[in-house]
Amino acid sequence: MDNFIEPIRWFASISGMIAATIVSLDWGRRDTGWAMVLFCLSAVAWITGAVLMRDWALGSQNVVLLLIDLLGVYRYLIRDRNTAEA
Repeated sequence: MDNFIEPIRWFASISGMIAATIVSLDWGRRDTGWAMVLFCLSAVAWITGAVLMRDWALGSQNVVLLLIDLLGVYRYLIRDRNTAEA
């Protein structure tokens, strides 16, 4: 099982670091939106790893982070920017 969990954990970790870097560079709404998608993938990977490791604290934290990240995806990629400013 460890051979299966370890790559998931590394993907979750590295993708989260890449997404955080993109957000911190503030390259614009579109890039921030795609960073939020990457954050979502990272959270799903952490949730998967947490379930396999039976680490419920890590899993519950990432369920909340996934919901926040989905809000970011909506805000930066889906919502019409012009109607949001009105």
